[in-house]
Amino acid sequence: MPSKRLELNLSVQHASRHAASPLRPQVQRWLRAAQESPATVSVRFVAEDEGRALNRDYRKKDYATNVLSFIYESAPIVVGDLVLCLPVVLREAERQGKAPEAHFAHLIVHGMLHLQGYEHETGAADAARMEAREREILAALGYPDPYN
Repeated sequence: MPSKRLELNLSVQHASRHAASPLRPQVQRWLRAAQESPATVSVRFVAEDEGRALNRDYRKKDYATNVLSFIYESAPIVVGDLVLCLPVVLREAERQGKAPEAHFAHLIVHGMLHLQGYEHETGAADAARMEAREREILAALGYPDPYN
């Protein structure tokens, strides 16, 4: 169960910026809402070229994706990086008719869950579990269901 008492060491990096780019307090709030254990997390907002290069180099997919999660340790402290491709996230939000803030919140919660071992590509049951947790967290933060 998430707790605000858990230690969170956070670094936020902006290699790319936009007026809708989340600020550190927002990022921290979203991470804490999904946090289940002590964590050290870096969140980096990047342009499309960096997002594409990372996705190509680490996932063998030659396109920029919305969020990438890199986990280095899982216990006793979660240590990892989240990389959000700013142009991709903003395009998706517009195309899906979502407020950019709500979409950023969803992707940061999604990424934090990945850092803590949640998966959605390993089977329908795992995907349903992760999506249910995302819905619960986002509702508690006051955001609409990201899957509707």
